Amino acid sequence: MSRSADRFLPVDGYVPVIDLSATRTKAGELLVAQAITGACETSGFFTVVGHGVDQDLIDRMYAVSRAFFERPAGEKAEVAVSPGTHGLYADAGSAAKSLGNNAPPDLNEVFIAGVRGDRPVESRAPDGNTASPWGAVNRWPGTPPEFRAVWHAYMAAMERLATDVIRLFALALGLDRHFFDDKIDDGMSTLAANYYYPLTEPPLPGQLRKSAHTDWGTLTILHQDGAGGLEIEQRRRGWREVPFTEGSFVVNIGDLMAFWTAGRWVSTLHRVRNPAEGRTGARISIPFFHMPRHDAPVEPLFPFSDATTETRFRTATTPGEWYRERLAAMVG
Repeated sequence: MSRSADRFLPVDGYVPVIDLSATRTKAGELLVAQAITGACETSGFFTVVGHGVDQDLIDRMYAVSRAFFERPAGEKAEVAVSPGTHGLYADAGSAAKSLGNNAPPDLNEVFIAGVRGDRPVESRAPDGNTASPWGAVNRWPGTPPEFRAVWHAYMAAMERLATDVIRLFALALGLDRHFFDDKIDDGMSTLAANYYYPLTEPPLPGQLRKSAHTDWGTLTILHQDGAGGLEIEQRRRGWREVPFTEGSFVVNIGDLMAFWTAGRWVSTLHRVRNPAEGRTGARISIPFFHMPRHDAPVEPLFPFSDATTETRFRTATTPGEWYRERLAAMVG
């Protein structure tokens, strides 16, 4: 086995670490596709290294995001989300509510920007629906001054990485590598920074930094620090922490990809637990939520074996409507 292939060994038997640099050879690409298949059929999560994203860009992304979140609340409110905009969710609601579950508000703030959000309105919302998640305009803070440029650079890096990964998804599913290209072109993807502020008083019963939820799209690419807290629900074994690997991203599939694969790949419940007693400081994580085009045709690639799974994903007619429904449930 090659040195790169050693990186496909599973972490704790559940979340494999996959070295994307191995895809430079055909043999390595096949091994990566096989590793992705195994991960997506079991936990729905894997960790990638050898991804090519510059560490300096990652560091700058954290720096500008931290500087923004540490500004006074009144200043941050200037870019608060309003209808037809992306920006700051000072009260991010409860992620659990997107699944119809009641839970106290999550203990975080979130800043979100859309990949389409800086385009002219006729390009951003060609259907004229500027109130939709895919037609919303980005609201950018003026401080720190480099915030917008750094976020744009990081967003571009995530779009490239997501495209690489979703082409590997196609190979893992036995499809042409470009099968998804026309469905994800001009998509609704968003970049977010989660600010888990210091906990100065005890949480409410059942209140978490991020309540249990699934992601909604094709895939999520998360950068997290070494503080930990991300947990996934393993069948019959309860909640397990996702191990931290230096220099890596955590990738998980979302509901739309689970639907696309007729439930063969799993969109797994995950959450961010509260820190241990005495460790109440702030931390930041940075997820990129990859989504297809709002009106893309998304039909199962295989027959469903479970009617319950199929019903769960057939509540909306398009990816855009699915996104809109989940967002309204979470913050409503």
